[in-house]
Amino acid sequence: MQRFAIVLLVLLLGPILLRAGVYAASNPQAHWSQADWSPAGLAPDPADEPAAIVQIYAARAYRWRGIFAVHTWIAVKPAGAAHYTRYEVTGWGRPLRITAGQPDGRWVGNTPELLFEKRGAAADAIIPGLEAAIAAYPHAGPGGYTVWPGPNSNSFVAGIARAVPGLDLALPPNAVGKDYAPGWFSIIPTPSNTGWQVSFAGYGGVALGRVEGLELHVLGQTLGVDILRPALKFPALGRIGLAAHRN
Repeated sequence: MQRFAIVLLVLLLGPILLRAGVYAASNPQAHWSQADWSPAGLAPDPADEPAAIVQIYAARAYRWRGIFAVHTWIAVKPAGAAHYTRYEVTGWGRPLRITAGQPDGRWVGNTPELLFEKRGAAADAIIPGLEAAIAAYPHAGPGGYTVWPGPNSNSFVAGIARAVPGLDLALPPNAVGKDYAPGWFSIIPTPSNTGWQVSFAGYGGVALGRVEGLELHVLGQTLGVDILRPALKFPALGRIGLAAHRN
């Protein structure tokens, strides 16, 4: 048991220390007011793609928070719409922000990764439920944001995914807050709705799902293995192996 505890501690802390070292050796990130917020070129231009589109993105969090976590958000374009609507939760003002425009804009200079995408009829089928789930998000008002263990931006995306059939989303291991649940003990679906997880208010727990694989959650960090799309999941570093299930 002692050896197992030591190995587990190394697997949890080692990736965080490695990522912290990379951060310390890198150039200081620009202040948010001077950061690059431009599109990353991952979303089709509505003028070129009239079909409905649903996309979900993740980008490293701002400054030192990026050692541990990513920020995630949802972008929606109904069929024939002239622009995307971007839904995300932030730590300033009212947590839930709804903006029109850049679905794939960089997050404080950090280039996003596309986690999920559906187009055409598949997107049409989930947009009504997605918009209804966002409207009913319980932590949208003032005071509804807590950076750790949640509810935060990743708790928002995970909660919407759990509420909407068809959003079989694989959130990154370093989406801190994805496992948040109110109450000290909860049994809830995984964000992909392909399995179940136990959550101790987001501070710890375990998950098993077809999309997620097997995960151990400790203080918001994830250690796990994906069997169907072989990969290892580490705190801070994220997923190493085949790319996650996207749609």
